[in-house]
Amino acid sequence: MLSPMRIVGISGSLRRGSLNRSLLTAAVERAPAPMHIEAHGIDGIPLYDGDLEAASGVPEAVTRLKDAVATADGLLLVTPEYNQSIPGVFKNAIDWMSRPGSDIARVFGGKPVGLIGASPGRMGTISSQTAWLPVFRSLALVPYLGRTVYVSAAGEAFQNGVLASAMVDKLLSDYLTGLRDFVATRG
Repeated sequence: MLSPMRIVGISGSLRRGSLNRSLLTAAVERAPAPMHIEAHGIDGIPLYDGDLEAASGVPEAVTRLKDAVATADGLLLVTPEYNQSIPGVFKNAIDWMSRPGSDIARVFGGKPVGLIGASPGRMGTISSQTAWLPVFRSLALVPYLGRTVYVSAAGEAFQNGVLASAMVDKLLSDYLTGLRDFVATRG
């Protein structure tokens, strides 16, 4: 029997009605027992500025997110794709979370991470997800690579923010089961 596990899920979009926020909500609803996904966003995180960090320290919004990740069993990033890469606002949030550098091991080191995403485009988020891999390596995150979720034509998969595609539903459910099992073996 698997032990209870807490996964912090972070949507990398600021837009309230974003497809990736909807995908994160769907993941929360479909988390297989005993996994619990706790949804977070990146709202309120300023652009990284070393002068700001030196003058004021790490912003409170970043500290809360860092602490949530540090105490979680795993991490699930739900990434949009902008211009075939990582959205700047999402990367910025992760960059802030790596400050100060001495916190990287506490927050990220050795933590299992899953990566999914949705896009209105035909390729889903394959380029964005690939672009995250060097970041994971740098932060010593351990990616789950057993399955993929690249939701393409995502505007058709979601109706009023609710997952309406049986195919994507199965894909996401299977992915979450694999992620759960992967996290369990890391614990």
